[in-house]
Amino acid sequence: MTAAELLRYREPLGRPVELVRGRLIVAEPAGCEHGRIALRIGAAILVHLDRIEHETGRRPGEVMSNDPGCWIERGPDTVRAPDIAFVAADRLPPQPVIDYLETAPTIAVEVLSPTDRPRAVRAKVAQWLRRGAELVWVVDPQQRTVSVHRSSEPPRVVGVEDTLDAEPVLPGFRLRLATLFRGGAAS
Repeated sequence: MTAAELLRYREPLGRPVELVRGRLIVAEPAGCEHGRIALRIGAAILVHLDRIEHETGRRPGEVMSNDPGCWIERGPDTVRAPDIAFVAADRLPPQPVIDYLETAPTIAVEVLSPTDRPRAVRAKVAQWLRRGAELVWVVDPQQRTVSVHRSSEPPRVVGVEDTLDAEPVLPGFRLRLATLFRGGAAS
């Protein structure tokens, strides 16, 4: 399958799909906790972006949820979809994107679901970093941790008592994991 065919593909039963080296990958529904956490992270980034825009008159980028598609490879095509993506303003095209982003998100967020396999998640993180993502967060709701991946550093794990930051990619963004995993508000 090509990326163009994927755009016209009707997802079976509303399940999320990705294209990996021309093969359609259909995911199982991720569950309520997955959706709650993804939405909270996206909302926290959105509030932060709105605050920066209000204070400076300049928006540093956009946050996207609900699996925005991003080109990873062509021929055979790979289109991946993070749970949440932050795309810095300098990566955004001047016109709205109707199909897939031609760039990796600046920050890709993957929230683990019960059906995710560690090897597949590691492969996806590596693809994001190779394609140009500056930061990848892998959120594990069961362990209540976030693995922070950057191409220039070994991964590090932050726990429920820590604060997640996006420095220097998204300056000033902070999210207390205790509030994320307990259902409280972002800081």
